[in-house]
Amino acid sequence: MRRRVGVEEEFLLVDPRSGRARRNGPTVAAAGGEQTELQRQQVETGTAPHADLADVLADLSAHRKATAALAEDDGSRLLALATHPMPTEPVVTPGERYQELVDRYGLLAREQLTCGCHVHVEVPDRDEAAAVLDRIRPWTPVLLAVSTNSPFWQGQDTGYASYRAQVWDRWPTAGPTELFGDAAGYDAAAARLLATGVPLDAGQLYFDARISATHPTIEVRVPDVCLHVGDALLLAALVRALVETAAREAADGRPPAQVSVAELRAASWRASHDGLGGDLVCPRSGRPAPAADVVGTLLDHVGAVLRENGDEDLVADGLAELSRRGTGAAWQRATAAALGPSGMVTRAAELTLRSP
Repeated sequence: MRRRVGVEEEFLLVDPRSGRARRNGPTVAAAGGEQTELQRQQVETGTAPHADLADVLADLSAHRKATAALAEDDGSRLLALATHPMPTEPVVTPGERYQELVDRYGLLAREQLTCGCHVHVEVPDRDEAAAVLDRIRPWTPVLLAVSTNSPFWQGQDTGYASYRAQVWDRWPTAGPTELFGDAAGYDAAAARLLATGVPLDAGQLYFDARISATHPTIEVRVPDVCLHVGDALLLAALVRALVETAAREAADGRPPAQVSVAELRAASWRASHDGLGGDLVCPRSGRPAPAADVVGTLLDHVGAVLRENGDEDLVADGLAELSRRGTGAAWQRATAAALGPSGMVTRAAELTLRSP
């Protein structure tokens, strides 16, 4: 039986003429019954859980179009870029929680204008969920590389394919995690981190992948928001296959790879820097290899589950399309060079709503 999967997406709101960020996120969120985000220039949407990826795609597309319509009613356009390419002054959304973040983390919180994509996969048993987390951790940098969509920061080309990942990893609770073993190990690790007094609460455990505190799911949080809705669907298929593959490995008694947090951070940095345009760290060898080869290794790893889920062709087609047109980061650089930043934003807003 296929596990249900859902996707959360964070978006920017921009002026339709200048392309600069607008501060009407709370208004748009309230109109659509959506959750506000840390900065006023953002809005977030989320799908329901679905077993059929066709339903996930329909839900993703409907949310993008509905939220874009609400944004347009309030004088904005919806933008699926993980950072804004122009100079932008983030403005924190009013609210006690957001103010607490600013009070504690200062400039780190005030600068945090980034948009991610979070994939939830159904794993109701928490011991199984912890075992899955232990086994997917070497593969999360590959997911980041596939999604990279944030080369610009404050009007500058950063040299990274995902600068969002670099900004996000400033949070002291963000990034890869140690091995947990089981639910008790996960809870003990979370309790030790909370005992330091650094995070505000359990909601601020910003692990690359975590057991959701509110849903019976594993939540994979490493990807950038994707410019193309088809890439978000591709991520959903890959994450679900990774989770099911890991669950079967755990049930068969196969131990997780003994990869250190330091090694995982290095692999994530490489993925953030190069995307699919250079080398990635291979999860099996721990050595650099061409990105296409590492993606091929991922497909070998999850291939049996993709076939059983009926997702093999969808993933193959999605990766072929990604190879043809490049990642969001590659597209942003090429389009900004041709049209300028504002022209690129205008085109990106159109692609945000394009069907795959």
